[in-house]
Amino acid sequence: MTAAITQQPHSGEPWLDDLAQEQDEYFHSGATQPYPFRLDQLRRLKAAIAANEDRILEALRTDLRKPAFEAFIAEVGFLYAEINHTIKHLDGWMKPRRVGTPLQLMPSRSAIYSEPRGRVLIIGTWNYPFQLIMAPRVGAIAAGNVAVLKPSELAPATASVLSDLIGKTFPRKYVAVVEGGVQTSQALLARRWDYIFFTGGGHVGRAVARAAAEHLTPITLELGGKSPCIVEGDADLDLAARRIVWGKFLNAGQTCVAPDYLLVHRSVRDQLLRRMADRIRTVYGDDPAASPDYARIITERHFDRLAGLLPGANIVTGGRMNRADRYIEPTIVEGVALDHPAMADEIFGPILPVFAYDSLDEALHIIRQRPNPLALYLFTRSRSTEEKVIRTVPFGGGCINDTMMHLSNPDLPFGGRGGSGMGAYHGRHSFDTFSHHKSVVRSAGWLDPKLRYQPYAGKLSLIKRFFR
Repeated sequence: MTAAITQQPHSGEPWLDDLAQEQDEYFHSGATQPYPFRLDQLRRLKAAIAANEDRILEALRTDLRKPAFEAFIAEVGFLYAEINHTIKHLDGWMKPRRVGTPLQLMPSRSAIYSEPRGRVLIIGTWNYPFQLIMAPRVGAIAAGNVAVLKPSELAPATASVLSDLIGKTFPRKYVAVVEGGVQTSQALLARRWDYIFFTGGGHVGRAVARAAAEHLTPITLELGGKSPCIVEGDADLDLAARRIVWGKFLNAGQTCVAPDYLLVHRSVRDQLLRRMADRIRTVYGDDPAASPDYARIITERHFDRLAGLLPGANIVTGGRMNRADRYIEPTIVEGVALDHPAMADEIFGPILPVFAYDSLDEALHIIRQRPNPLALYLFTRSRSTEEKVIRTVPFGGGCINDTMMHLSNPDLPFGGRGGSGMGAYHGRHSFDTFSHHKSVVRSAGWLDPKLRYQPYAGKLSLIKRFFR
């Protein structure tokens, strides 16, 4: 039976009941829990991705005009690395973890067991439409769960390849892909799950949280936010220009951890902006629309939203647009106020507002006026500046003297805080996200002091000695 489901909820919901029952029965059979099974599924997933690699890259090209190099490193190659890391470490992750036992519980042993959550729902988004739904799936496999995957309808070519790949590799009782739009998502969220993992915007994230609350379902929300990039006066400006341009305009700026606005020390502002403009021309040419290495905006609706951010801004470089092609040139702007629409919400496109500051405290004040960012980037040669920013600004994760590369280390948790999300994943952290950690105290029976039992008369002063 295929794992791909395209039936729409408005035609009735019995199919969802049937799917839930199939997956519940399969999960409770215990088939997904043994280590050899999990390992085999990870290897099958990797083999299926490899066999469909060209189709995946072509689908990403169709949906986002994503260059093959970017599509590989940020989607397919990223998944290979995630799967390889998980295969290497899974046996150790699954073992019960011994922890200490306090004196009052002796003679006993304490351990934490990781058990799968059960039936999980993973909802992906459109900007990295393959990776952002499959990377959580790696964690769900590793932890021993069954799953339903809901890809974004805004990237239909990728959703179709994903559905076909999963359907031909796994039975739907183990993992099913459900395609559809908003009504499909609503129908899925109306049901009980053992865990929900959502990647997307804050508005929809709140709706997911409300739906999960109806069933007291635990969730991970991977959202976004306005991720700042600070360039101090002592920074290596050539390095900063290369890495900011790369991180900002990768995937035409449609990356949740892309630098969303630039805070640059006034003493180096002009030098940095010249270097960045030169760098854009170097990597994309005089006409980025003709570059094979530059992606497109996902839909005309998102194009219109981005185009509406430019009025009132002074364009440093870029600014050319073509709605029919969903093309917006890599654009750097100045002269926008902190209450300008470009600073209200995450830009999620190839527009970078720039603000000059005179002291680091001024830059940090601007950041703290906004919700906690998903990422933060700092370019400096000063270790004391690094420590000050890391310790005083709440953010999900980030880089010193680079952008976005913290995502590529599977030993680092990736996730936001507050408005930029809750929960984390990648590597061991994905395994933990999709696991319940069961605490167990194993007590010996050969010693059973009467001190803890009733009657309590005369025992309080003695018991206090164990706690003081």
